[in-house]
Amino acid sequence: MKYYLISGEASGDLHASNLMAAIKLRDQQAQFRAWGGDLMQKQGAEIVKHYRDLAFMGFLEVVLNLTTILRNIRFCKQDILQWKPDVLILVDYPGFNMRMAKFAHLHGFKVVYYISPQIWAWKKSRVHAIKKFVDKMLVILPFEKAFYAKYDYAVEFVGNPILDALPKEPLDTNQFRAENKLDNKPIIALLPGSRKQEIAKMLSVMLKMVDQFPEYEFAIAGAPSIEDDFYFERMATTKVVLIKNNTQKLLQASYAALVTSGTATLETALLNVPEVVCYKGSQISYQIAKRIVDIPYISLVNLIMNAEVVKELIQNDFTEQNLKTELNKLLSDTNHRTKMLLEYQHLKTVLGEGGASAKAAAEVLKILKT
Repeated sequence: MKYYLISGEASGDLHASNLMAAIKLRDQQAQFRAWGGDLMQKQGAEIVKHYRDLAFMGFLEVVLNLTTILRNIRFCKQDILQWKPDVLILVDYPGFNMRMAKFAHLHGFKVVYYISPQIWAWKKSRVHAIKKFVDKMLVILPFEKAFYAKYDYAVEFVGNPILDALPKEPLDTNQFRAENKLDNKPIIALLPGSRKQEIAKMLSVMLKMVDQFPEYEFAIAGAPSIEDDFYFERMATTKVVLIKNNTQKLLQASYAALVTSGTATLETALLNVPEVVCYKGSQISYQIAKRIVDIPYISLVNLIMNAEVVKELIQNDFTEQNLKTELNKLLSDTNHRTKMLLEYQHLKTVLGEGGASAKAAAEVLKILKT
């Protein structure tokens, strides 16, 4: 069978690659063509466009890059028609993928959506398009099944793929420190995001913590698609280590973390690392989002638990002083740390067992047989 996958960011590349691996176990003749990244390529996908060329975040940024986005949409449509896949698998990335779902459906292709757009947060009207153009929606957050049920649309909760991607063995901390030239101080991980726009905004404030907490070692989790020099330019006057392609091991070795809102906030919690969630976008994008987004929290941890498990410093609250205060709580307040870690255990219970990739692959094959 021929599988065409579209993912627009690093987390989607990871989850799509694991889905591909699970599909190959069930379909030895599987052929993959994809918009994605290095992990999908390693699983055998022919990469049409890399996600690093697709990562536009925020309302203003999308408008400024609209010509490029529209050109990509036209090219993708032509490529799908030419390759004629047996199924189109869309992985998150809603602004682009919703257009592809409609196009593919109207041209007779089967459409599976893996990792739902966050329509429960904004643009709830998109549910009608999903019902019309998506043959099967595979969701990864427990509350999403109930959300879709309100609209009389049956979706499949396959579990969260982050559980499958977690390390299976404990970390040899001494070896990790030696390999990355880290000293013996407790480590604070900095996860400033995966796109240049957000890294530039987030890292400047995060790095101000280095001098505030000299008894700790700071290490940046570098995004695989971002060149080292982009980080080094911002680290020039600060003693901090850059660690590329090893975020999970860095988190395993860390005592606390400062994390840009996104999938990484959930991954950090599942690895039992107390965290502060941070986010700052352009002022225009933030003002627009504030008026249309209908959710009480921004981090996946808090959304899943429907409570403030981790502190969120968003937009104007993301300041040096606020970050110092919240980080100090993680490092010095034993009760605060203990409570957060207990909530993390509850979070794991809510998310359920692993096996999301295998369950999703089985659903894709089931669609192909109908």
